[in-house]
Amino acid sequence: MYKVIIKRTVPPGKEKELNELIAQLRVAVSGQSGYISGETLRNTEKTDEYLVISIWDRDVDWKLWFDSDERKEIQGKIDKMLGKPTVYETYQYPHKTHTE
Repeated sequence: MYKVIIKRTVPPGKEKELNELIAQLRVAVSGQSGYISGETLRNTEKTDEYLVISIWDRDVDWKLWFDSDERKEIQGKIDKMLGKPTVYETYQYPHKTHTE
């Protein structure tokens, strides 16, 4: 599995707009090949920070979605509203070696 950590800091008063745009992304991604699941979390201490964890079958599936025009259009609205780009980090489970 391949996990993508997506970090956003939302300006005050823009939380509803961000949640609506994230919902649009979630609807759009739901039919993508290799998409397994996703969840959106809000930092309990820094309430302007949002974290999305997106789980994919393979990295190529994520990359196809990341490069899609549909995602770019919605993401462009998010980044404009935030006033800065969204941060993406990708992770996968380490492969076991013969010595483990």
